[in-house]
Formats: sequence, C-alpha cells, structure tokens
Amino acid sequence: MKRMPNIRHLRAFCEVARRGSISQAAEHVHLSQPAITQAIAKLEEEVGVSLFDRRPDGMAVSAAGALFLDRAERALERLRTGTREAIRIGGRKGARGLADFDQLLTVAQIRALTAVADAGNFSLAARTVGISQPTIHRAARDLERLSGLSLFVRTVAGIALTPPAKALVQHVKLAVAEMEQGFAEVGEGPGGDSARIVVGSMPLSRPYILPTAVNALVRERPDVHIDVIDGPYDDLLHGLRHGEIDVLIGALRDPLPIDDVVQEPLFEDPLAVVARAFHPLSRKAALTPDDLAGCQWVVPRRGTPTRDRFETLFASRRPRGLVETSSQILVRGLLLGSDRLTLISAHQIRHEHELGLLVILPVDLGGTERPIGLTVRRGWHPTATQERFLALLREAGRQAASPVPRV
Repeated sequence: MKRMPNIRHLRAFCEVARRGSISQAAEHVHLSQPAITQAIAKLEEEVGVSLFDRRPDGMAVSAAGALFLDRAERALERLRTGTREAIRIGGRKGARGLADFDQLLTVAQIRALTAVADAGNFSLAARTVGISQPTIHRAARDLERLSGLSLFVRTVAGIALTPPAKALVQHVKLAVAEMEQGFAEVGEGPGGDSARIVVGSMPLSRPYILPTAVNALVRERPDVHIDVIDGPYDDLLHGLRHGEIDVLIGALRDPLPIDDVVQEPLFEDPLAVVARAFHPLSRKAALTPDDLAGCQWVVPRRGTPTRDRFETLFASRRPRGLVETSSQILVRGLLLGSDRLTLISAHQIRHEHELGLLVILPVDLGGTERPIGLTVRRGWHPTATQERFLALLREAGRQAASPVPRV
C-alpha cells in the first residue's frame, strides 16, 4: 500500500492547523496536549519537513504544512464519504456498528481492506503486505465489527467484497492516493522531485503523444517517476476511479460510462489507408474501390470500430487473403514486407510516416475521426509535477492535431 500516516495523527494535525493551538485542539480530538505534540512530531518526522512555525502566540502552518494540510483534509473527507456510502448501501439496522466509524479507522484496517480487495484471499493479501494471516484477518474482522457491516464473503474463488465494502474500498484508496500526493508535494523543491505519475495508456496514445510528453517532462525533471500501465479500457478506468492511476490517455468514450470522471479532448484522429513506401498504389493520384479490393489487407479483429469501418468500405466486394490481428507490431512488419494495405489511425503511424517507411494513400475516409484526449477523476487536484505533465500532454496533442500528410 502507498504511504498512509496514522489517521489519528492526521486528525490532530488538521485540528491544530485549524485552531492554531495545541491546547484548543486537544479539547476537540479527545487527546492530551502531550499526545498531540507527540503526534505532530511523528508526522513531521514521517513527512520530512516542519509542518508548523512555532510562535509564542501559537502554531502557524508552514508553507509545506499548508500543502500537506490540503491533502490531509481531502483524505479525511474521502474516508468520511466512504464510510457513509458503505452504511447507506449496507442498510445497517439496529445498534450495530458506529455511525461515524471513520473516526476510529486505523491504518491496519485500511491495509487489510485494500489488500484483501486486491488479492481476493487472506493468505495472499497477508504475503502482499508482509504480515501474518491471523493479523490481517483480525484487522479485517475488527473493521466489520466497527462498521456493523458485512464486508467479506467467501466464494468458490476466494474472498469477495460485499457492495458496501466495494464502496468503502474505493474511497479508502482515494484517501491513500491523496496522502501519496501530499508526500510528493512536500518533496518537490530544490532537493529533488519525489512525484510519481501513473498513466493509463490506451493504444492511440502510445505512438506519439505519450512518449513526447514523457521525454519532455524527464528533461525538465529527471527525478520524477513515471509508471505507464497498458490494458483494456475498463481495467484502466477502474484503476483511475480507485486512485491507482492518475490519468488515462487515448480514445475518449461517448457516452461517458460513469459520472465521477471527466474527459478532455485533445485532437481528432482520422482513419487512413496505409501502405509501405513505394507501394504500387502510391504512384496513383486517385484510387478506385477496385484498386483497394484487389490488394491483400491486414485488419483488426471483428468487433472493433476500425474493423466495422473496413466492412462498410468493402460491403460490395471483399478483398481476399485477410490477416486479422490486434498487434500493431505485426501490422507494421506485414506492411513493410509486402504490398498489403491496412486501415489504421493516422496518428498511430506518424513516426513510420516521418521516417519514410509508410505512406497514407489518397482515399477519402470522411467521418472516421475519433476524439483522443485525457480522462481524470472529477475533483482531482494534481501536484505541480502532475499539472506540468498534463500541460505537456496538451502540447503534444496540439502537435499531433496537425494532419499527417498523404503521399
């Protein structure tokens, strides 16, 4: 699990920041003044910076403390929202559990919940976080007693989350992600950049936009850590909504599948008929349907928008000898080694076109444009480094918006 400070320490920190006084904060968090002093000292040690300027008239939040305070408050609000949503979904009855059980959540319980959610098994979850199975099992059951909810059910495949647990774990992971961003923000400065950016990469982002933005960011900030995750859209969206991914890049969806994310279009990407350089058809000023149908093709698998467009293009006369594949590496190899054609995003062959390896044939494919852009969580507050990365992605998008020339 990402770094998550002691939750009671976070509450004490927020209360002292709000009231400017340890003595006044002690009355509201039900801790002694020495306990609060010790909590703040431990939190400052963990963060690595001073969160307060100590003054004769009280405690004033430092510049770094203000950044960390915003993340701490957002994380605690996530926990509050998650517990209330879990109770609403679980339909808790009677006197079971505590109404505000977020006030008593511990890091051990959060670690158990997220580990079991990811592993689907207590033994595997325990190995993942490096603790014993009885310890993680006890923390999970303590969380059930505290909440008054059934969170885990046994299935043939292992341990599954109940609906209230799924709601809770989403907000818990988002709270942890907020604190990870908080650690990164206080680490940015003359001593280095501790930021980590996790990018969900869809196919149309990989040839140009993503490498262009990553290279530009690393030149400016060589210490930043960038983790690129490839996968199906649904898996990437799940990771985004649970705080495991910061931003998705690729084809946008219409309609948007869920309302807790927002999309930002960067450019429109059309389909093109592509061949190797010096292909016999590349010497023709205009191409007929017979010219295209007379060639062999490599095409995407059925069920994709590009394949649907191919089937429409050749509704009356189907080319023979099709090769079907979802591998762009194989498509590239087949085109370069033969006279085959393919129907592909113009953006995806931008580098090969600039190197003179592939050409776009003069075929009118109007109406095939797809919006390419960014998807982020609604209400997400990026760190300064993440914001810079978004700016570089937008700049790469503006560059990609310039049309790829035809033959």
